Amino acid sequence: MSGQLKGEKVFRGIAVSDGVCRGKVVVMHRSRRVITKRHLADDSVVPETKRFEHALVRTRQQITEVQRRVADTMSSNEADIFDAHLLMLEDRVLIEEVIKIIREQKTNADYAFHTAADRYIAVLEAVEDEYLRERAADLRDLTGRVLDNLLEVKDQFDLRHLTEPCILVAHDLSPSMTAQLDKKLVLGFATDIGSKTSHTAILAQSLDIPAVVGTKNISEELETGDYVLLDGYNGTVIVNPTDQTMFEYGQLAKIKASLDEKLREVQHQPAVTLDGKIVHLSANIEEQGDVEAVLAHGAEGVGLFRTEYLFLNREQPPTEEDQFQVYRAVATALQPHSVIIRTLDLGGDKFASNLDLAQEMNPFLGWRAIRFCLAQPELFRAQLRAILRASAGGNVKMMYPMISGLDELNQANTLVEQCKAELRAEKIPFAENLEVGAMIEIPSAVLIADALAARVKFFSIGSNDLIQYTLAIDRGNERVTHLYQPTHPAVLRLIKMTVDAAHAKGIWAGVCGQIAGDPVLAPLLIGLGVDELSCAPGVIDEVKYMIRRLKLAEAKALAEFALGCESPTEIAARCMEFARQTAPSLFENKAA
Repeated sequence: MSGQLKGEKVFRGIAVSDGVCRGKVVVMHRSRRVITKRHLADDSVVPETKRFEHALVRTRQQITEVQRRVADTMSSNEADIFDAHLLMLEDRVLIEEVIKIIREQKTNADYAFHTAADRYIAVLEAVEDEYLRERAADLRDLTGRVLDNLLEVKDQFDLRHLTEPCILVAHDLSPSMTAQLDKKLVLGFATDIGSKTSHTAILAQSLDIPAVVGTKNISEELETGDYVLLDGYNGTVIVNPTDQTMFEYGQLAKIKASLDEKLREVQHQPAVTLDGKIVHLSANIEEQGDVEAVLAHGAEGVGLFRTEYLFLNREQPPTEEDQFQVYRAVATALQPHSVIIRTLDLGGDKFASNLDLAQEMNPFLGWRAIRFCLAQPELFRAQLRAILRASAGGNVKMMYPMISGLDELNQANTLVEQCKAELRAEKIPFAENLEVGAMIEIPSAVLIADALAARVKFFSIGSNDLIQYTLAIDRGNERVTHLYQPTHPAVLRLIKMTVDAAHAKGIWAGVCGQIAGDPVLAPLLIGLGVDELSCAPGVIDEVKYMIRRLKLAEAKALAEFALGCESPTEIAARCMEFARQTAPSLFENKAA
């Protein structure tokens, strides 16, 4: 350790993956690749171009192998992260620019690629959008791999020498490096840079490795062998923790163990308040492999089955039969609980290379979700038929995303009726009374919710998009992230309007966005009259624990206060106060 760090010192960063670990540090120092410009003879230009192309092929093989291992050890959702790397490898503009530099300047491929890629990275890092800036990190990862192959050197960071558990400290960890961490040897990691939205953060969560990013200079301050305590709940790294600090974290560990036991006790209990209000608590899933987690956490079926993953990372869209097999398998595994399948929601931040989705200036306001599906009737028809066929078991429901008006809903319903007629003619079984719902994600849908409610069997409020569209906030843009406020009075009034419109027409209304999985906000939603909460399987236990400790009357009083309050921060503070008083055990593992 640097000489001045003899006593306890705390580095603060961004918590991106929960957990606490302690141990010795291994600092992964960045080694600079030596890129020199060499002049080529005329007859060496073509071979140099081929050397560059071979490096791209080798890099593709390496990334594909990383993707395969991630799919095997985690899930296809995490493996999809590396689709971005593979797409960058096929970027003709970048590739042609490199070849142009090689030919025109008669220079070596590593210099040409380094020059061209650095320009791309600089452009991405300069944009305001946080999501695009994080893609600069992906491009840096990719650039390093291509250069290593051109220079014929091994990976910058070779972790095969690790023989005992440690905590990694580095300036940055690339997604491909993070994906290959061995949980038995890497207890956690801390980096100088990074954000909550990075692919590295997502992979750390999937690996269940505590992680803190954005500490600014921890890799320069620490040395291999230093002893630290890493707190992935609160985003701190404590060097040379004192006995008092260790004692406090030991107490937190006991509290966490006690809470885990309490959560296990409620896993298969009903989500019902102390005064008898039953809340339907279901799970959001991405793929067939998530069914095990749904069952393990005692969810009452699936409130949101995202179907996009079926369309990603494949050369051709899935056939009707491909989709039917997956939908039926999920529905069968979860009977008698219902499975609500959301029709294709591509566009925005999700795209498939096999579908013709053009680049758009503002994709979140563009050709996505139901708009895309209605413009691609054959693709949409295949999905509708697959869902209808899967409904023969009796527990499948369906909902359309991003409905903004009656025309879209009527067109979609007409297509469903046409598909039903086809299946009847073909004598293929399906549920005649399949329940069809609409997602409420756009303020215009809220304002005509009474008309929509007359034509569907349920509403599911997609709160993530509803908040963004209502407040004109891009959650990925760090300059306006502070304005993304789930407790904004406008958002709460829109939720209340939606629920009231549903109940007036005799249908139910749920929430399937991120706030449904927040035990601090769940009481407010219940007080607003929401009938169903659907969230990630991993947070169901905490939400259920909260529900079983509150009274509906108290939740209604909280909602009444919120609807009459003008300040988002006051509403958020009251929700936190209510949650801490109702279920204090959920918050004891958080430091002050």
